[in-house]
Amino acid sequence: MSERVLEFDEALAEVLRHAAAVAKPAREREPIALKDAAGRVLAEPVRAERDQPPFARSTRDGFAVRSVDISEEQPLRIIGSVRAGEVWRGPRVSDCEAVEIMTGAPVPEGADTVLMVEHAEVGTDALLRVRPGRTLQPGENVVPQGAEARAHSEVIPGGRRVGPAEIALAASCGYARLDVLEQMKVAIVATGDELVKLDVKPEPWQIYNSNSYALAAMVAGEGGFGGKLEIARDTLEELRERVAQASMWDLVLLSGGVSMGKYDLVERVLAEYGAEFFFTGAMIQPGKPVVFGRMPKHGSPGYKHEGNWTGEWVYFFGLPGNPISTEVCFRLFVAPMLRALAGQTEIAPRFVEARLAEDVKGGARVTRFLPAVAESDWKHVTVRVVPWQGSGDLAANARANGFVVLPSGVEKFVAGESVRVLLR
Repeated sequence: MSERVLEFDEALAEVLRHAAAVAKPAREREPIALKDAAGRVLAEPVRAERDQPPFARSTRDGFAVRSVDISEEQPLRIIGSVRAGEVWRGPRVSDCEAVEIMTGAPVPEGADTVLMVEHAEVGTDALLRVRPGRTLQPGENVVPQGAEARAHSEVIPGGRRVGPAEIALAASCGYARLDVLEQMKVAIVATGDELVKLDVKPEPWQIYNSNSYALAAMVAGEGGFGGKLEIARDTLEELRERVAQASMWDLVLLSGGVSMGKYDLVERVLAEYGAEFFFTGAMIQPGKPVVFGRMPKHGSPGYKHEGNWTGEWVYFFGLPGNPISTEVCFRLFVAPMLRALAGQTEIAPRFVEARLAEDVKGGARVTRFLPAVAESDWKHVTVRVVPWQGSGDLAANARANGFVVLPSGVEKFVAGESVRVLLR
């Protein structure tokens, strides 16, 4: 098997190309209570039950008036009051008349604007006067009926991952339940003789298996289900068994065993199963040994060449064993493929722009993704690198809320310059 190590942008483009072209499987649908829908992917669009808003709505506490009557010289007669949850049942608002109105209430017929209470004065004669210097345009402080959405129009497209905003909008349209796609089932295989389960006391040379838990949490964060398979020891027999089990899932994540060491056997076993490798490394730090490819689904060694193979593939990622490398590779490469397979329409990694809070040494020949803290104030977003001891430093990673992106070939990054931040 030949090595294929790509620059970061080339590796990302390769993943996105496959993600965009992946055949969306006919995934099962299921109805789910709206309160439980966060993180799931919509199977079909959400549509407005009626016009949104269903009436012309006041956006301020004040007085519903006719804009042509607004004048510092001409007082208005207050003929009543209406609040949210009520409808004005009095006469149509006419010449020099006003109706006291509360935020969210329907604007009475005849009025075309709302004078904010802060801009009004009510005298002892019960007449309304406009404060000096105030003007009012037609439609000001009023949301017209249907301005947000028309009845039966699509307000949330199918394929959107459901979050708080989508839940609020669906609730406003009367949806108690949503039809969502079946969750993606992701096989997670941690490899290495040094790993032990959490209920086993480790020897001094052993470590707890943290990657499986981190990966399962990240998969869940994308709306999928991460199944933690048994740890695979550094033997061909155990790796073959785990790969065979994992090939029955929707996506396969293997952690560790993808470097150049004597016992890094993952790529060898995947090749035995007829895998195609799209890249075997990316010029990034941490995470350079990351592997991306696909293998026959429900496979076994040599299965691809047997006459009963249907041609169905399962994608896999071989992730470096160091924990921060694992997370960086997941955010950059795994998440877009997982989103695409799950039926989502927005799949690319999520970046923001920020200003460096302090100088950072450059000169690397790879694109670096360093644990960092992004902070914001009213003016701009700043980011600073978290001191760390390399890609195994979980404590430093926990102090970060993202990863600052430092392109290759730059000798020094100066405080105040704009950089990208990979979001969690």
